[in-house]
Amino acid sequence: MKLDKLLKRYRVSDGRNFSLKDHDPADQGGMKLEREAADALLAAGTKRLAELQDKLYAQDRWGVLCIIQAMDAAGKDGTVKHVFSGLNPLGCEVTPFKTPSAAELDHDFLWRHVQALPARGHISIHNRSWYEEVLIARVHPNILVGQKLPPHLVTKHIYDERLEDIAHFERYLSRQGMVIQKFFLHVSKEEQRRRFLARIKEPGKNWKFTAGDVTERAHWDAYQSAYQKAIRATASETTPWYVVPADQKWFTRLVVVGAMVDALEKLELRYPDPDPAKAAQLAAAKRILEEEE
Repeated sequence: MKLDKLLKRYRVSDGRNFSLKDHDPADQGGMKLEREAADALLAAGTKRLAELQDKLYAQDRWGVLCIIQAMDAAGKDGTVKHVFSGLNPLGCEVTPFKTPSAAELDHDFLWRHVQALPARGHISIHNRSWYEEVLIARVHPNILVGQKLPPHLVTKHIYDERLEDIAHFERYLSRQGMVIQKFFLHVSKEEQRRRFLARIKEPGKNWKFTAGDVTERAHWDAYQSAYQKAIRATASETTPWYVVPADQKWFTRLVVVGAMVDALEKLELRYPDPDPAKAAQLAAAKRILEEEE
């Protein structure tokens, strides 16, 4: 399957009629690959992404924000590790967002995320993001209590208002030269159960598991509903979502790297041409160095 056709299968650029039930977490896009072939495709994708990052950094015009959202054990950390492993750390930052600190709670909900936005020429990966404020906060409304909002602002419409704010903010960022790629790693409840068990049974993975992981499974349907509402309200042509099947990790990573490569290639990146003064400097330096031979 051609890359553009594969990505179109998972790309949501108009959320009005989006339904999460239409997306199969076990889908593989019709691809049947042996492990070696999948690894080779991923390696080619990460290599191409690194080449594009080099031009992005040199051109210094665009910033790229990659948002990764998912249920626990869907593969967020592994996706970051395998897809972005070839990038130059000088132009790439990864920020995992966990429970807000006391200082962060003294600001608006976007504040801590704004601190981690990419500079021009950089790629920033946000492992969880501002969408937590309409996901976990919607499932556990008591979280709002700790955010110190004036009581009259905490209405039944607060999550719709936050989604509206997020959509407007993302539109603003895109108008400032920021490319936003949003990925929801869509794992099934049964696959999550298997991965939780693996974390418990393998000592080297015990650190990844907490008792709260199982507790949150009781809210599975509420989370699925919250994700659906978030995607419906914020998917657009300029800030699309990719609903990526996550039951097969190799396939998840191929879709993410493919989408990132596709987004950067559309920017028509190139190394900047030297201005006349720079060209003269280069020519003079070349003459001096050649005379040393």
